[in-house]
Amino acid sequence: MTVPFKSAMDRLKASIRDVPDFPKPGIVFKDITPILTDGQLFRLAVTIFTERYQRKSVERIVAIDARGFIFGGALARHLGVGLTIVRKKGKLPYKSHQIEYALEYGQGTLEMHIDGVMKHQRVVIIDDLLATGGTAEAAARLVELCGGEIVEFAFLVELGFLKGRERLAKYPVFSAITY
Repeated sequence: MTVPFKSAMDRLKASIRDVPDFPKPGIVFKDITPILTDGQLFRLAVTIFTERYQRKSVERIVAIDARGFIFGGALARHLGVGLTIVRKKGKLPYKSHQIEYALEYGQGTLEMHIDGVMKHQRVVIIDDLLATGGTAEAAARLVELCGGEIVEFAFLVELGFLKGRERLAKYPVFSAITY
């Protein structure tokens, strides 16, 4: 199914709601849950990712905790490839690589199983939103610790004014919607 790109983006963007003062005063949160609760819009979002990656020899999808899991699982299923999850510290049951990284309000740690990505495996790292890029950069470091090759980062939404793309400058980045 080929998506008319401009109208698809308009439909998706129009359904994202702004939530003022969340998670703290002064922040306007871009809420994607209206896309998830509308079956046609959710399918549309997944189709955009699927069409982008179906001919790029992707061997694994790496999804970032937690909303990246939603799109990552659907995309992996459509591409017929495996899914690896990147989680916050203490959430994975098996031996894991860990990366500490800076958050807007402190420090965080992400983990990925040591066998989550094989050496030279071609991966797409996916999440719902690109803000400052710290979480995405940490996920890239985990993939590289395993020897994986990053084909591209994929995001439904990018907050361009936060310059996360600049932080990921050494990688290709795709965002369906940019604010």
